[in-house]
Amino acid sequence: MLDDKKLKEAQSRVKRYLDNGAIKTKQQKEFVDFFLSNAEKSLNSANALYDLSTDKDMQHKTGYVNFDGFLWVVNAGYYSMFYMARALLENEGIKIKSDLSVHAITFDAIINFFYLNGKLQKKIIEDFADAKEEASELLGKQKADQLIEDYFWEKGKRAIFTYNTKEIVIKAKAETSIDRAKRFNQEIKKIIKKYEK
Repeated sequence: MLDDKKLKEAQSRVKRYLDNGAIKTKQQKEFVDFFLSNAEKSLNSANALYDLSTDKDMQHKTGYVNFDGFLWVVNAGYYSMFYMARALLENEGIKIKSDLSVHAITFDAIINFFYLNGKLQKKIIEDFADAKEEASELLGKQKADQLIEDYFWEKGKRAIFTYNTKEIVIKAKAETSIDRAKRFNQEIKKIIKKYEK
């Protein structure tokens, strides 16, 4: 998924972001704990929504009979990864200063400052990208542009699932999102601890 062309494009965009001030380096580390906390809260939300979506007893006890929160499991799982990526950047003194495309800039910055220099394993970055792509597939037009940078934007029309298949597919994507978010968060926490200054 991350071929050389896409990596070079991300690196080129980061140079522009550095030039125009959207990314600043050598900044004071102020918000590491804030982003770590938001990552944990988002992952907890994903887990709670998944549990409520799959546990009929819990649905009856809480009054949310036939609750289906799989779409938001994917969202919360992605945001957990996004906040963890922001924590990693913040821990290195890298700030994102943009109201536009903060998700795209964050992803490009992770590629430039951690992936290309070997600080992150390739699999973690790919999980982050796949989670964003799946979130956009499920969200459709609902703020997809906030979740996906330009090179992960939809590549043509996606297959339309039937009503019965859709529920199964969305549940599987929700499970995958939680697993990816957990793995991503664990690895990023290790890196933050290793590179704490």
